[in-house]
Amino acid sequence: MSFKKDFVWGAATASYQIEGAWNEDGKGLNIWDAFCQQDGAVDGHEDGTVACDHYHRYKEDVKLMSELGLKAYRFSISWARLIPDGTGKVNAKGIKFYNNLINELLKYNITPFVTLYHWDLPYALQLKGGWLNPESSDWFENYTKVVAENFGDRVKNFITFNEPSVFIGCGYWQGSHAPGLKMQDRELLQIGHNIHVAHGKAVKVLRSKVKKANIGITLATQPKIPLTPADEKAAYDAYFWTGLGGFFWGTSYWLDPIINGKYPELLIEQAGDIFPKVTDKEMKIINQKIDFIGLNIYEAQYQGDYVRTPGTAHTELNWDVYPDALYWGIKLNWEKYHIPIYITENGMSAHDWVSLDGKVHDPNRIDFLHRYLKGLRKSADEGCDVAGYFQWSFMDNFEWARGYNPRFGIVHVDYKTQKRTPKDSAYWYKEVIENNGENL
Repeated sequence: MSFKKDFVWGAATASYQIEGAWNEDGKGLNIWDAFCQQDGAVDGHEDGTVACDHYHRYKEDVKLMSELGLKAYRFSISWARLIPDGTGKVNAKGIKFYNNLINELLKYNITPFVTLYHWDLPYALQLKGGWLNPESSDWFENYTKVVAENFGDRVKNFITFNEPSVFIGCGYWQGSHAPGLKMQDRELLQIGHNIHVAHGKAVKVLRSKVKKANIGITLATQPKIPLTPADEKAAYDAYFWTGLGGFFWGTSYWLDPIINGKYPELLIEQAGDIFPKVTDKEMKIINQKIDFIGLNIYEAQYQGDYVRTPGTAHTELNWDVYPDALYWGIKLNWEKYHIPIYITENGMSAHDWVSLDGKVHDPNRIDFLHRYLKGLRKSADEGCDVAGYFQWSFMDNFEWARGYNPRFGIVHVDYKTQKRTPKDSAYWYKEVIENNGENL
């Protein structure tokens, strides 16, 4: 079967990681602007105030996307750039920037995929309690209306949230990401529920205001890879298990309420009286039809008798390499939910630099992508509905608490000069796109 003729090949970024212009043209402060100002919060005391200066260089970047053959571009909108205080007055210059970006993409026949929330909550809303505030779903609903009314005539593909497990786990549990808090399960369960309701309200808004909208949510996930056929059922059960301990990391914590209209029973049982009071009305809001599941997959876990050996292949960030990760991530989610799947992020950080010949040679990234994409093709060959793939990332950028050291891009960025240099992997990926993956 292989990939469909309309398979979507793209690359992805996020607003805070690339835009810069952190306080220009009326943009409001967001939680990452504030978090980066705390001593020791980010490696090297680095921040996203300039980042890749995409705000001023978007035309150059979109032209490069076209030259590299991208068919789609997944990017996020900065909530505080559109609505500086999170609610209330809309910033016309913020609207103009995203209109210009969208129009530029369409000029080159690149399909925009918009992520509504990629971690950069307006700081004014954090002062009101952020996602713990029961009004947070109303704030998000209003923000979504602004997005839909201004861009929905040209943008049809929307992702409500990017990796809620990570911005909860790292931002509200570990405290290693913005807003840098460490909360208890009772509070985390309420945050998770508020985000579920916010997602549902956003889907309703998009359905009502955008014709032919294609809507999903993106989850960070580490698939379970069975070592033998005898381990497959255990892998499935372990992957979708969601109890109280670290519940927010669970794939089924996010997808069961959205797709099946109910939270995992084991979680409700174990949480007892600290589980939020959920009304039937709220569950109906959460249980909105989505068109796809977005999966961000980098690592995985083995199910079975596995012992990690010294020298196991790993990336610059010390993440182990799992060539079968995409295959099993898609297979397991397709088996349980039977909803089309996009890989909305996949890639690797590497020690990249410009060589003496002026080029950036990254054979390890090419090999990594080739291995993972072979698994993607295998899942399509076996009948899973795989709709598209977005490489992370289009260009090197601000990697959250790790600063600028990790380089995930297929385009190298010199942060002093802002010069963009496509890496060897960019040209390899261009060939994959031209062949619709037939050369994998």
